[in-house]
Amino acid sequence: MKKILDGMVVLDLTRFFSGPQATLLLAGLGAEVIKVDDPATGDPTTFSPPFVGPKGVSFERRTQQDMGIAYLKRARAKKSICLDLKSAEGKRIFRRLAAHADVVIENFSVGVAAKLGVDYASLASINPALVHCSLTGYGSTGPDSQLKAYDLMVQAAVGLMGITGHPDAPPVKAGSPLSDAIAGVFAATGIVSALLHRQRTGEGQAVDVSMADCLFSLMFDEPFDCYDALRIPQRQGSRIMRFSPFNNYASQDGWVVIGAATKADWVALLQVMGRDDLLDDPDMMDLSWRLANNERVDAVVAEWTRTRASADIVQQLHAAHIPCSPVRTMADALSWPQLLARGMIQPLWNPLSAGHTDASGPGFPVKFSATPADYTAPAPLPGEHSAEVLQRLGGCSLDELRALGESGVVSGIGITPP
Repeated sequence: MKKILDGMVVLDLTRFFSGPQATLLLAGLGAEVIKVDDPATGDPTTFSPPFVGPKGVSFERRTQQDMGIAYLKRARAKKSICLDLKSAEGKRIFRRLAAHADVVIENFSVGVAAKLGVDYASLASINPALVHCSLTGYGSTGPDSQLKAYDLMVQAAVGLMGITGHPDAPPVKAGSPLSDAIAGVFAATGIVSALLHRQRTGEGQAVDVSMADCLFSLMFDEPFDCYDALRIPQRQGSRIMRFSPFNNYASQDGWVVIGAATKADWVALLQVMGRDDLLDDPDMMDLSWRLANNERVDAVVAEWTRTRASADIVQQLHAAHIPCSPVRTMADALSWPQLLARGMIQPLWNPLSAGHTDASGPGFPVKFSATPADYTAPAPLPGEHSAEVLQRLGGCSLDELRALGESGVVSGIGITPP
C-alpha cells in the first residue's frame, strides 16, 4: 500500500533536532525527504558524539564505521545530497530542485534563508505551489526573532523551567528537549495542512513555526496566570493543582504515580487503601478542601504506598480501575511490553558498518488503519543520493555532475573524484 504522502518531494535544509524531527515524521508518512547538506561540513550530527559502531556506544569515535546516534535516528527513511548553497552554482541547482519540489523546510536563523536565496519569496517566484516552512526559536517576526535559541533557552523563555521542579528547589528543564520535539511535530502538521490547502486551491504558502510558540501553546492550557490569586506556588513538583491526590509517591522499592481525577477514583482509592473511615469525612470528600490541603491528602496516600512494593500497588490499583503507573527508568521503558507491542522501539542500522547497532530509535507514533506509516529505510550515507536526485530532479548530466564534483559544489557517491 502507498503511504499518505507518497509522491511528495521535501527538500530538507534543517539541522540538529527540531527540523529533522519534522522531516522524520514526513518521511514516515511516505514523503521523499531529501536532506541537503554542505559538502564541506555535512550534517553536524553525522559524526558527533555519542557514537555507535562495531565496538558499541562511546563518546569517542573508536572505529571508522562509528556514526552519531542522533544522525542514525533522525535521518531514517531520508535521502542525502551534498550541495554548496553558498556558491552561485549550488544556488542555481537548488532552484532547479525547488521547481520540482512540493516542500522546502529550513531552520536557519532569521534572515539566513533570504541571504542564501532559499526563502519563500525567492522560491515561490519559480514554484508558486511550493509549501515553504521556516522553523526558528522565536518565530520570523517579533522583537526577539533574531535571537539564537536552543531548547534550554526556549524552556526558560516561555516559563517551562519556572514551573518545573518542587516549590523549594531551583527551576529545572524538562528531561528531554521538548521544545525541539514539539516544534517538529507542529511543523509537520503545518506542512501537511498547507499541502491540503494547496490541493484545494492550487496555492502554496509560507509556514512560520516558532519553538517558543509551540511549547507555550501546550503549556498554557493550565491556568498559570491564576496561580498567584489561588495562592499556590508556580512549581508544583509532580502535581496537577486541579486534582487531589495526583502525585508521585515512594513505594518500598521505587516510586509510583497515582491520580484521582474524579470522585469515583477517590472513593475507589480510599477503599483499596482500607481507609473507608474517610468516606464519611466531609473535608476529605470535598475536592476544594483537598486541593487547599493537598499535603494532608498526600500524607494519607504516602502512608499506604511506602509499605508496599510498586508492582503490588499497581496491580491493586489497576484492578480497581484507578489511574496509576510505576515510575520506570528508561531501561524499564525500553523493555515495557506495551511499547514493544506498538513497534515503538526500533533497532538502528549503521550504513557504514552495514549492521544493526547497540542503539535504538523510536518507531512511528501514529497508526493508520488503511495506510502504513513507518521508517522503512535507515539513515543514508552522506551524499548517497546526490547523483540520482540531481539527475532526476535537477536535470544534471553526468558531465555536469563530474564538473560539479571537481569544483566541490556537489559531493556524494559516484560524484566526488578520488
